[in-house]
Amino acid sequence: MIVAIIDYGSGNLRSAAKAFERAVAEADVDARIRVTADADEVAAADRIVLPGVGAFADCRRGLLGLPGMSDALASAVLEKGRPFLGICVGMQLMATVGREHGDHPGLGWIEGEVALLPAAGEGLKIPHMGWNDLRIAAPAHPVLAGLASGAHAYFVHSYAFVPADPRRVLATVDYGAPVSAVIGRDNLVGTQFHPEKSQATGLRLITNFLGWRP
Repeated sequence: MIVAIIDYGSGNLRSAAKAFERAVAEADVDARIRVTADADEVAAADRIVLPGVGAFADCRRGLLGLPGMSDALASAVLEKGRPFLGICVGMQLMATVGREHGDHPGLGWIEGEVALLPAAGEGLKIPHMGWNDLRIAAPAHPVLAGLASGAHAYFVHSYAFVPADPRRVLATVDYGAPVSAVIGRDNLVGTQFHPEKSQATGLRLITNFLGWRP
């Protein structure tokens, strides 16, 4: 099994790759982790991971600026149904629109917007940074197997995904109001938190993703 972690100049790729390599080793999964900016490698991968750190528009520009990447993602993820994991801004890019510093189109894979955290109106610090407890809304989802409400995850973000369909929210976190922590549909799943920094919670989610058969 080939797991492609897309390198488009955003995200802690070394940390993400190490977390996936650890999950592969500990779960004894027959998989190779490849950090790549090559569209052909992404198109041929069995699983695709899109990390992301920074502003929504910059990440989208960097991703779609890679030659052939837009077509490779559409083919592998949308047409062939390969399991996809978006991390932080990589998750947000699945939205219809991101509203950070103006309105910017997303990939449109899951209808919804990426908007400023509601905590901005509650006197809480922005960005939301540090450990927080997950509230699992879809315990039956295979990627959340073995995780219960109260599991700790590490967040760093000022904007959050607000899906048009609340059924797309698989887990939330409380920061001034419930905020999407995990979203998904079909072969797509995304985490607002960083699994690679979330210790046992993150390792379990990555291991689940490696074994997921949507």
